[in-house]
Amino acid sequence: MTIPEKFNAIRPFNPEELPQAYDRLLADPQFQQVLAYLYPGIPLETLREQMHLCPTLLDFQKAFAYKFIKKIMAEISDGFTLDAGHLDIEKRYTFISNHRDIVLDPGLLDVLLIDAGFQTTCEIAIGDNLLTRPWVKDLVRLNKSFIVQRSLPMRQLLEASRILSEYMHFAIAQKNENIWIAQREGRAKDSDDRTAEGVLKMMAMAGDGTPTQRLMQLHLVPVAISYEYDPCDFLKAKEFQQRRDNPQFKKSAEDDILSMRTGMMGRKGHVHYQAAPCIDNYLASLPVTMSKTELYKHIAVHIDREIHARYRLYPNNYAALDLLNGTSEHASCYTTQQLEAFEQYIDRQIARIDLSNKDEPYLRERILTMYANIAINYLKAHE
Repeated sequence: MTIPEKFNAIRPFNPEELPQAYDRLLADPQFQQVLAYLYPGIPLETLREQMHLCPTLLDFQKAFAYKFIKKIMAEISDGFTLDAGHLDIEKRYTFISNHRDIVLDPGLLDVLLIDAGFQTTCEIAIGDNLLTRPWVKDLVRLNKSFIVQRSLPMRQLLEASRILSEYMHFAIAQKNENIWIAQREGRAKDSDDRTAEGVLKMMAMAGDGTPTQRLMQLHLVPVAISYEYDPCDFLKAKEFQQRRDNPQFKKSAEDDILSMRTGMMGRKGHVHYQAAPCIDNYLASLPVTMSKTELYKHIAVHIDREIHARYRLYPNNYAALDLLNGTSEHASCYTTQQLEAFEQYIDRQIARIDLSNKDEPYLRERILTMYANIAINYLKAHE
């Protein structure tokens, strides 16, 4: 397949580019350290031979990413599951989900799609702010990621958004790939997951017909991702205080690397993915007289409701809601032991926050809010 040159700056690697990409990665000292951690005792040349036996990105994912994620989740979780019963595994979709973990959200979905019988994984939308090292950029492009260019002047940003949209439509219609994209730029630090209308507007920049018809061509599927424990909760709480105390605060590249590492290696409990039905029929039902402003607002609210209603709630979420409100309204949803264990967990997470002026009551409220908001939105969606 010939892929237009205009996508070269953002697309994943083509098959003919893989040998050079493998060799670049394997020559990088930092990546060699990663391999030494992941594959202790296995010679670099053995890994080189295995990589060069992977002629496509999907082959690379199955040989390396799939096995790595399975291995790591066996060590740091109580399992991860997907319910995609509403979907046809022979079709291709754009999965739009809430966002908890920078690396694992789409990585886990890829593994679960393979296990569910899908013939391919997802091409993954990833922001260029995370690609601060050349080997990281190579690695994500090997893992079927396409790049969302954010660090551009406003005029160039509009053109980049149009090309991004065109690429997504191309990936679905021509490459026959699935896509994963977060419902908003960055993670919702307080877990109050809301779809950004700007993401929908970007996706509707390409395609044919009305904005609704263009979105239908991407076959959007809302997905709710539910972590029992968020390994980055203490880092998010720390950032809340840093921004409160200094409105000019900005995270560094090292902060992003720390979040990626903590998210991948931290304890998660159980993780569940729940796919809603594809929203094509909903989009087709919207009045053609609706203004664009109303249209994107309605679609965003619909996606939010589909995600919120499909959260899997854990005892932590109900306990956090009661602790936040100072009530026992949802005490039937957790035991005394579970409540005590959760409070001890929060204490341990707060102890990990390295701030000289640590505001513990504020940090506790922030972490409780992260877990409580999931229950709040779930209960509201089921009213």
